Formats: sequence, structure tokens, C-alpha cells
Amino acid sequence: MSHRRLTSPSTCHRQRGLTLIGLLFWGGVIAVLAVVAMKVFPTVLEYYTVQRVVDRIAASNPATVPQVRQEFDKATQVEYSIQSLKSSDLVVTKDGNDKVVIEFAWDKEVDLFGPVYLLIKYRGRSH
Repeated sequence: MSHRRLTSPSTCHRQRGLTLIGLLFWGGVIAVLAVVAMKVFPTVLEYYTVQRVVDRIAASNPATVPQVRQEFDKATQVEYSIQSLKSSDLVVTKDGNDKVVIEFAWDKEVDLFGPVYLLIKYRGRSH
């Protein structure tokens, strides 16, 4: 004799998982985020390259503003990723300890799709 236990529908556990619609939705979300990341990554890389170059120049404590601009121009010839910033865009000052401080800023528009753009405002200064 077989003992079979009957359960009411309220006590049954529903299966959990991802439906086809859910899979398509999350796949689309991940695809859009991946495209945005691939388009933004080069601009972020450019920012960190500029920051590294500016820090290196400020650490050498050049005597004049033209020297700072000349060193930045040399660096842009070596660092091919620096495209958005020119040496004339740098703001060069000295702090209270007579140390060179270099500030920079630029805006980057990233074309996402159709009429949609992402505006990124990069700002930085030497440490």
C-alpha cells in the first residue's frame, strides 16, 4: 500500500527561477551597461593619464609657466591617450610654499545612441 500525502495548493512551494522575459530584460540591461562602460572607459583612462602627467610635472617644480606647458606638450606626444586637453588649458599657480600647482578641467560628450549623449565633466589638480 502506497502512502501518498496530499497537500493543499497553499502549502506547495512555488518554483523559483528566471523566466524567459526576465532573462531577456536582464540581458538587455547588462548589454546597455556594457556599451556605456566601453564608451566611457577610454575617457576615464585619459583622465588618470592626465592626472599622472600633471603630478609628475608639478613634482619637478618647474620655474616658469612656459616650462610647465612645454613639459605637458612633450608628455602628450608620448602619451597618445591625451586628446582632450592642451597645454594652454592648464591653470598654473603657486601655493604658499612656492610649490607649483597645476589645475585642469574639460568636458567630454560621449555619444551613446541616437540623440542621447553622456556629458562627463573632468576636473583635477596636482597633488
